[in-house]
Amino acid sequence: MATKQPARTSKSRARKAAPKPVDTVPEVNLSDPALYINRELSLLAFQRRVLEEAADERNPLLERVKFLAILGSNLDEFFMVRVAGLVAQVDAGAVETGPDGMSPTAQLAAIRRQVKHILDESHSCLADQLLPALAEHGILIHEYAELTERQLAEVDRYFAETIFPVLTPLAFDPSRPFPHISNLSLNLAVLIRDHEGEKKFARVKVPDTLPQLIPVDAQPRHRSKSFNHQHASKFIFIEKLIAANLSRLFPGMEILEVHPFHVTRDADLEIKELEAEDLLETIEEGVRQRKFGDVIRVMVDTGMPPHILEILMSNLEIDSSDVYRVSGPLGLKRLMMLGGLDCPDLKEAPFVPALPAAIVQAEDEDLFSIIRKQDIVLHHPFESFQPVVDFLRKAAVDPNVLAIKTVLYRVGRNSPVVEALLEAVEYGKQVAVLVELKARFDEESNIEWARTLEKVGAHVVYGLVGLKCHCKVAMVVRQEDDGRTMRRYIHFSSGNYNAFTAHLYTDVGMFTADETLADDVTDLFNVLTGYSRKTDYKDLLVSPVNLRARFEAMIEREIEHHKASKNGRLIFKMNSLTDPPMVRALYRASQAGVQVELLVRGNCVLRPGVLGVSENINVTSIVGRFLEHSRLYYFHNGGDEQIYSGSADLAPRNLSHRVEVLYPIKNRKIVQRLKNEVLAIYQNDNAKARRMNSDGTYTHLKIINGTKRVSSQEALLKKSRDQIQQQND
Repeated sequence: MATKQPARTSKSRARKAAPKPVDTVPEVNLSDPALYINRELSLLAFQRRVLEEAADERNPLLERVKFLAILGSNLDEFFMVRVAGLVAQVDAGAVETGPDGMSPTAQLAAIRRQVKHILDESHSCLADQLLPALAEHGILIHEYAELTERQLAEVDRYFAETIFPVLTPLAFDPSRPFPHISNLSLNLAVLIRDHEGEKKFARVKVPDTLPQLIPVDAQPRHRSKSFNHQHASKFIFIEKLIAANLSRLFPGMEILEVHPFHVTRDADLEIKELEAEDLLETIEEGVRQRKFGDVIRVMVDTGMPPHILEILMSNLEIDSSDVYRVSGPLGLKRLMMLGGLDCPDLKEAPFVPALPAAIVQAEDEDLFSIIRKQDIVLHHPFESFQPVVDFLRKAAVDPNVLAIKTVLYRVGRNSPVVEALLEAVEYGKQVAVLVELKARFDEESNIEWARTLEKVGAHVVYGLVGLKCHCKVAMVVRQEDDGRTMRRYIHFSSGNYNAFTAHLYTDVGMFTADETLADDVTDLFNVLTGYSRKTDYKDLLVSPVNLRARFEAMIEREIEHHKASKNGRLIFKMNSLTDPPMVRALYRASQAGVQVELLVRGNCVLRPGVLGVSENINVTSIVGRFLEHSRLYYFHNGGDEQIYSGSADLAPRNLSHRVEVLYPIKNRKIVQRLKNEVLAIYQNDNAKARRMNSDGTYTHLKIINGTKRVSSQEALLKKSRDQIQQQND
C-alpha cells in the first residue's frame, strides 16, 4: 500500500523568499493522510543521508568508513526497535493505520524494499569505493587465500592460541536441538560430512569479545595477546580466519560448506511496570531477556544455497521476507575499528573546544559568582564540556554547597560526572540522582552507576512508572552570605551528561541562577523524587504537564502576530518532527503566511511545499562530522524574540510519554547570539545540508556560481579556533 501523494506541490523557491499568504485557497483537511510522510520511511531516508556521507569523496577516507559503520549500527537498532514493533503489531492482528494512512503490513513491505536498496548500495560503496581507496593508502582487508606464508603462519598461530579456545561448535541433530542464536551475533553455518558419508549441520558463533578485524602485518605483543591494531594496515575478518581453520574444530570430518549469517532480534525492552515491585530488578531481567527476543532479520551472504537457508528459516521461525542477502562482510558496524588506525591524514583534523568568554574573562573568579552575574550558554562540541564537569566538581568540595540534584540519562562508562557526584557524597553533600534505567541500550551501564551511587549513600531514584525521564537538568543548592542566603544554581542541557559524546554531538547547555527557573526546577525534582503532582510551571515547559499546550499556544501566538505585522517567523531545530498535532499547528502557521524554517536532522513526517498548506515551510537536514543533537526553538513573537532549548523533540514520545524540559533563554544578548551566530549559520549551510522535498526525498542544495561554500559545522569550528586565538593573544 503506497502513501498517497499530494496532488500539487509548489516549485522550489529561494531561501529568502517572502512568505505567501494563501487566504484564497479553500480549507484543507490537515489530517489528510496525504499530508504526512511515514515515520519509519522518513527514518530510512535519514539512513540514506548517512550513506551519502560514506560515499562523499570530500570527506576524509576513514571518516567515510566511519559513516558506513554508523549506518550498519543504525540499521541494527532500526530493526531491533522499529521493525520489531511493526512485526508485533502484525502478529497481534493490528490493522490500524497511522497519520500517513499506512497499515503495519504495508509499512513492513515498504521498509523491506527500502532496506534492500540501502544494503545493496552500502556494500557497493564498500567494495567499489572505500576498499580500493583504502588499498591506495596501504590499508587492505585480505581474503585468507591472499595471505603470504609468513602471514598465514602468524594468523594461524593467533587462531590456535587466542580464537580456538573461545569457540564452541554446536551440532544440530536428533539428539541435540537447534542452538540458540543470540541477538546481533555473527555465526557460521557449517555443513560437514562424517566418515560414514552422512551430512550434518553445525553452528559456530563468531566471538564478539575478540577483535573483528585481525591484523596480518603486526606482531602480537606476546603470545595469546591481541595484535597492535593501531599501527596495522593489513587485516582479515575474524570469520574468514575461523572458516579457514574449521578442520581443527571438526577433526576427522570433511568441511563441505561454510556460510556466515547475522541475526537481529526484537530488543525493544518491554517493562510491565505496573506489575513490578522493584523497577531496578525488572529492568535487569528485561536486559537479560533481550537476547532471546523474536528473530526480526537474518542477513546472509549471496552465496548461501537454499538448503542451508531453509535450515535457518525453519529453525529461526522466519520467512523469506525476513532474509537479506548481501555481497560482502556482514555487520558493517565492525568497520568502526578502522577509525582507531594511526592515520591522521585520513581523518578529520583534531580540534580543541573553546571556553566561554564569560569564564575566560573572569580568570580566577569563582564559577558560582560568574553564574550569579550572568547566564552562560555553552554550544558543544565547539565550546568545552569541561565547565559542566567543573561545576559539579566544585560543588562536590565547596563547603557552602549543601545539596546536588540531577537526572542522568546516558552518562557512559568512566563518567567524570558520576565521579563528581560520588565525591560529593564523600564530602557529606546530600546527593539526589534520578538514574533513568529505561535509556534504551544504556540500561546496563545505568544499572551499574545506580548501584554504585546507592552504595556510597546517594539518594537514587530509578525513573518514574509509565514515563521515561529524558530531561537534562542539574541543581546545586548553596548557602551564601554567611548563611543568610540560600541560592540555587542550575544547569540545563539538550544533551546527556556524557563527557565522551559531548565531543561528538552538537548540544546547547546553560548555567543560570535565575530564581524563577530555580523555583521551577525545585518543583520538578519534587515530582521526580517524591509524590508531588505539580500541574503548572512558571517558565519551564515540562512534558507531559504543560509543554504541548504552551508550545502550541506559542505557535498560535505567532500566527496572530503575523496577522497584525506580517513578519511572523519560526525557526525550529530538532532531531525529529513526528507529532501530528504539532505538524497541523505548523501547517496552520504556514497557511497564515508565517515563515517556518525547520532544521530536522532525522525523521520528519511533515510535507513541505504543498500548495495551500505548507509552501511557507522549508525543511533542512544537516548530516556532518558531528551528530546534530541540539534543540533550539525560535519565535519572532512580534519582535520580542524568544528562544527555548532543552531535551524535547516534537514527537509524541517527547510530548506525551516522557519527562522533558524546555527552558527559555532570558538574556537578550544570548538570544541574538543563538539566532545570528548559530541558527543563521545552519540556515546558510549549502555543503552538508539537504532540503526535503514534498515526497519525502532529500536534495543537496546547489552551490550557485560565485556563492561561497558554507559548512555550518566547519564554520562553527573556525569560530571556536578564532575564539581560542583571541583569548591567547
